[in-house]
Amino acid sequence: MSADIRLIVGLGNPGPEYEQTRHNAGFWFIEALARQFQASLATDPSYFGMTARLAPPFQDVRLLMPMTFMNRSGKSVGALASFFKISPEQMLVVHDELDLPPGVARFKQGGGHGGHNGLRDIIPALGNNNNFHRLRIGIGHPGHKDRVTGHVLGKPPANERELIEASIDESVRGVERALREGWREAKQYLHSVRLSD
Repeated sequence: MSADIRLIVGLGNPGPEYEQTRHNAGFWFIEALARQFQASLATDPSYFGMTARLAPPFQDVRLLMPMTFMNRSGKSVGALASFFKISPEQMLVVHDELDLPPGVARFKQGGGHGGHNGLRDIIPALGNNNNFHRLRIGIGHPGHKDRVTGHVLGKPPANERELIEASIDESVRGVERALREGWREAKQYLHSVRLSD
């Protein structure tokens, strides 16, 4: 049975100075998914972001890249979810994840924000419902909490970027599997992928 996904959100910061930074892994994912499904992302002021709709048979699925900056992501997500009456359980939020190394991506449902400013802002915008699905794109941890901000807002070296992009490619296949076959199959597929040592 296919997964009931109506909204896929990728988190990041707008502007050329952030484009290549680790914190924009969610944007990279949405761009890759849009390419795979030949969906055209366009600015939509009503939802404070860039949006697209997937083609049939998945036309009920919307893509969203909030253009509100990371710590105001909830404004964009809340606006679109409210208008289309999309419940948190029908959402997949894609974000960078410090606790996973580059080359690893994992699905998860529910849980706290883990210090991620995008998730921190989305949860109250959904009425404090945190039961949305997440796709966590590993970017690695710098080793000390004082270095986290510089790490997430920094550009990964070429070898790490390759691993992150490879995990995004696998994640696109995982999401496609979720849409066609369901969450269990998607998790089995993505969680068996090994790209890094």
